[in-house]
Amino acid sequence: MNKGLIQVKDVMKHQVDFVDGMKTVKEALNEMLHIETKTLIVNKRHEHDEWGIVVIADIARMLLATDRSVERTNVYEVMTKPAITIRQDMDIRYCARLFERLGLSRAPVVRHGEIIGIVSYTDMVLKGLCDINKKH
Repeated sequence: MNKGLIQVKDVMKHQVDFVDGMKTVKEALNEMLHIETKTLIVNKRHEHDEWGIVVIADIARMLLATDRSVERTNVYEVMTKPAITIRQDMDIRYCARLFERLGLSRAPVVRHGEIIGIVSYTDMVLKGLCDINKKH
């Protein structure tokens, strides 16, 4: 293994929180508050469906800024689907480049087609970049 290589699985958050796309944004926000997260993964509806993702910034941009009701808007109306997923063994430098190119701030991490974590710029910088600098 390359000493400078830090993989996404080394820095990701292992706690993943899921939500049903039919829930209201208000219900999703209550879950986010309760579990203290900024990101929810929207469940697949069936085996051939794709995951969605909803982040606080999406809700602010699509509801708060446009004065839409959180009680009358469903998660599926504000989510991003399909969610861009990141392989667990991807080098965090490539992950950061992908985030920059696609305008992402966080993404689900997958292993064998299943979500096993979430990675964000914060994780890559605070857990990854600090480790890289310690090794040099």
